Amino acid sequence: MPIAMITGASKGLGRALAAALAQLGWDLVLDARTAGVLRETARELSRLYGTRVVAVAGDVTDGAHRKALVAAAGELDVLVSNASALGAEPLVPLESLPLAGLREALETNVVAALGLAQEALPLLRASAAGAVVTVSSDAAAEPYPTWGGYGASKAALDQLAAVLGEEEPGLRVWAVDPGDMRTDLSTAAVPGDAGPRPGPESVAPAFVRLLERRPAGGRYAAAALLEEKDGERR
Repeated sequence: MPIAMITGASKGLGRALAAALAQLGWDLVLDARTAGVLRETARELSRLYGTRVVAVAGDVTDGAHRKALVAAAGELDVLVSNASALGAEPLVPLESLPLAGLREALETNVVAALGLAQEALPLLRASAAGAVVTVSSDAAAEPYPTWGGYGASKAALDQLAAVLGEEEPGLRVWAVDPGDMRTDLSTAAVPGDAGPRPGPESVAPAFVRLLERRPAGGRYAAAALLEEKDGERR
């Protein structure tokens, strides 16, 4: 069975993607900081779909934790860097953004993602279908007020993914913008924004499509991938 590692997988998009892959028979190594919630997620997915699901709780900014994740995998086909930090909750304009918060966003969203990729590269290179998926944001490309620190971190992650794809031609490296979703992260970012948003379960099929079709590396919008899939059904 193919094996995927997903960070930030106890809830939100990470959990939705884990469920989508488990349903397809993938084995999983899941990471999140909240041990109890992560273990329950792993137990439920294993019970529902009969796949091997390993939960390794910890913080991706910790180098020892990253090593433990890769050791737990043993073999690996896909690394999904989904764990993210906003830098401020709720979000604030750049003039008020704590520099410590910006450092936290960069450390979690960029430095830790690269560190985990570095640890996992030997396993990914050994796979016949090795791939890295980084979760981007439209804030990486559009200047939304108060999203400056988070957006800057995701823009940096996009560039790392693009360069990694050039440096590792044997792998597929995709950055995926999932679009606006109803998650704890979006609520923490803008608590007063109660506008309708799709759940992450509606976005997970876009990531699955990438893994199934394996297009060229690059940056993709989930909405476009889903529209293409819907078009095929007509």
